[in-house]
Amino acid sequence: MSNTGKTYAGARLRRLREERRMTQADLARVLAISPSYLNQMEHDSRPLTVPVLLRLTEAFGVDPGFFSERDTGRLVADLREALAGEVAEARVSASDLAELASRMPAVASVLLDLGRRSQLLADQLADTADGRDGGGPVGPRSPHEEIREFFYRRQNYLHDTDLAAETLAGAIGIRPGEVVRVLSKRLADQHGIRLTADSDRLHHFDAGTRTLHLSGRLRPGQQAFRMATQLALLEHGAELDGLAAEDFPSGSPAHRLARIGIANYFAAALILPYGAFHRAAEEFRYDIERLTDHFGLGYETVCHRLSTLQRPRLRGVPFSFVRVDRAGNMSKRQSATGFHFSRAGGTCPLWNVYESFAAPGRIHVQVAAMPDGQRYLWTARAVTRHRGGWGEPGKTFAIGLGCEIRHASRLVYSDGLDLDNAAAATPIGMGCRLCERLDCPQRAVPPLGRALAVDENSSTFIPYPVADGQG
Repeated sequence: MSNTGKTYAGARLRRLREERRMTQADLARVLAISPSYLNQMEHDSRPLTVPVLLRLTEAFGVDPGFFSERDTGRLVADLREALAGEVAEARVSASDLAELASRMPAVASVLLDLGRRSQLLADQLADTADGRDGGGPVGPRSPHEEIREFFYRRQNYLHDTDLAAETLAGAIGIRPGEVVRVLSKRLADQHGIRLTADSDRLHHFDAGTRTLHLSGRLRPGQQAFRMATQLALLEHGAELDGLAAEDFPSGSPAHRLARIGIANYFAAALILPYGAFHRAAEEFRYDIERLTDHFGLGYETVCHRLSTLQRPRLRGVPFSFVRVDRAGNMSKRQSATGFHFSRAGGTCPLWNVYESFAAPGRIHVQVAAMPDGQRYLWTARAVTRHRGGWGEPGKTFAIGLGCEIRHASRLVYSDGLDLDNAAAATPIGMGCRLCERLDCPQRAVPPLGRALAVDENSSTFIPYPVADGQG
């Protein structure tokens, strides 16, 4: 936490040291301070000084923001959502959650998991009481949700995987316009794999015949991504297994899905190598459409890659990335920022990702403010996918990409906006169930933990006015 401008982040400093398997004496030596001084900083008896922060950045490649209070915002929001019942009953307060997230993040994460398991149990008991099948025994979240959390915990950046993909890209000569040819040659020369465009699926690899079957309806960029994913599985399978095993037991459904997810990450990093993509993003001021034209890849692929540019000493703008359908279902949710995503559904209707459905193909720009005062610049565009035949069903999603307002001037989308005017921002929230905005006319459910003002002789523009003293 901070006090009069000083940075107290003992828990984060201790976590960083333990992750590197260093003793206090080891880290003190690196930081050129005494072990006793380090011990005092780890217990928040002394603040982190500027020289110490600079040495930490040099030694470990961490952004100074790693030690800021802002980094706890996402954890606090997750705790508030998971412990909604306790907050409503005033058993814990927002300040309690902030203190826990700041001082004991590891304990907060355990409590977060317990809270989610408790909510799952309550949902399944409610299903049983209503005569519905509760889905079997109470267990953890679905494997797909676990994979989203796997990347979320890593702020959507896998350092070793990214480096390995960039190294391979350099070795085989990946360049815009030649990706499919280069990948085809690698698959053939190194693995004896031939390509066909005859699959009724997006792709299918037949290990027996050494054939990679691709759908004939795939565009070149989509073909390249499937080919790059197969290369990741063939050439870096052991590394994929090891990284997935950090969080999931080998052979479990979550481990298998994590392995695929990491292979997909590798594929994006292979066809969009970090250094070249980062340079282009900075040169084009993160103009997504210019990047799609330059690299010959789809809008969603480029947006997702932009959300991964967090390499130490070569960081891009830290983005949050989201894919949402018309009903508000969030099928992708990754973040290198503190943006508060809701896991319970029901995201804010004032968020511009929903406005984009009204004008597909056009990029919508919004400066949005969360209840804690943090502002973000969001871009959103609706994209539609079709299998290609007349009358065949398609899929439509809104792709959102957002960054904190302090980074917004680096984006072409900020041109003409008054970024310093907080009053011009659109107030949004995590979703009506958890939103703290009491005066929102768009609210769909009563605010959590607030007594409502019920008066048969009066009505207001606010759907759920709270009683006096409850604001």
